[in-house]
Amino acid sequence: MKQLLLLHGAIGAKDQLRNFETTLKDSFDIHTINFSGHGGEPFTTAEFSIPHFANEVLHYLDKNNIESINLFGYSMGGYVAMYLAKHHPAKVESVITLATKFHWDETTAAKEMKMLDAEIIQQKVPAFAEQLKQRHAPNDWKELLQKTRELLFGLGQNNTLQLADYSSINSPCLLLLGDHDKMITLDETVNVYKQLPKGQLGILPATAHPIEQINVSLLASLIMNFLNSSELN
Repeated sequence: MKQLLLLHGAIGAKDQLRNFETTLKDSFDIHTINFSGHGGEPFTTAEFSIPHFANEVLHYLDKNNIESINLFGYSMGGYVAMYLAKHHPAKVESVITLATKFHWDETTAAKEMKMLDAEIIQQKVPAFAEQLKQRHAPNDWKELLQKTRELLFGLGQNNTLQLADYSSINSPCLLLLGDHDKMITLDETVNVYKQLPKGQLGILPATAHPIEQINVSLLASLIMNFLNSSELN
């Protein structure tokens, strides 16, 4: 049975992927992790960064004696998966991304950072603030947001993966995007897709960015079809 590691997005946690895990568990050996500071996982002394989170994946693989694995990443998790495919290709059998932002510059980062203002979230969407508090307890969710803002600022200053980097990723990759996603552009997704030697592209109908709004059955079907394709066997 093929092994598949599910990676959550920024300020998210592995519990958000539980429905996908349940749907796919009969077809694949499913693994999930929480990045440091997320889902109650302790903060580390290191700053949040894509390489840092990638190292946490590598540590998980080594700890569980996994030589290589298929990766599914939602949003930031997809970026981490791509980084691993670029810099640690022997560890990555294939990559599936969903709703991953690939293009970063100062303007983009500033826009995304503005959405992670803890005080504004607490004032305008208190239900979401409470959700974050519960999801990441006993950690301080406001500290998590600040560290994530710093990560985004860093990406805006120097995008960890440049467009040309994707041309050297030889693992089969499937890039998925919802047609109603207002955070990720089709152009940035297509631009990366065109660079990938073994890239595939899929658009999910009537699908926005939030992971909670994803059609679980549709996504699971796309994942199974991709991982069971002849290209991966």
